[in-house]
Amino acid sequence: MISAGVEVKISRLESIVEQIGEAVLSTTETIEHLAERLEHLSLQVEAQGKQVQQQGYQIFALCDAVQSLAESQDDSLQRLTQLTENLDKLTSLIQGSDKKV
Repeated sequence: MISAGVEVKISRLESIVEQIGEAVLSTTETIEHLAERLEHLSLQVEAQGKQVQQQGYQIFALCDAVQSLAESQDDSLQRLTQLTENLDKLTSLIQGSDKKV
């Protein structure tokens, strides 16, 4: 009888060990899947980081171009002002010579 009781206990222990083994395997598979997903997300974040960096460079280049355009616009405005002043002087001279004749 003692032998039968020991066999039952051994059988239960084997069952418990088997269940623990299955749980460990299942947990290992889950961790592997999570690791794969995490690596995939990491690659996506890295790619997005590179895109953001590239956009930063583009924004910098755009700001530089806008600044150059503003400087060019300012220079054009100064030239237009000088041209307007010269045209005003020329008009005054022409009007003055018309009055003398």
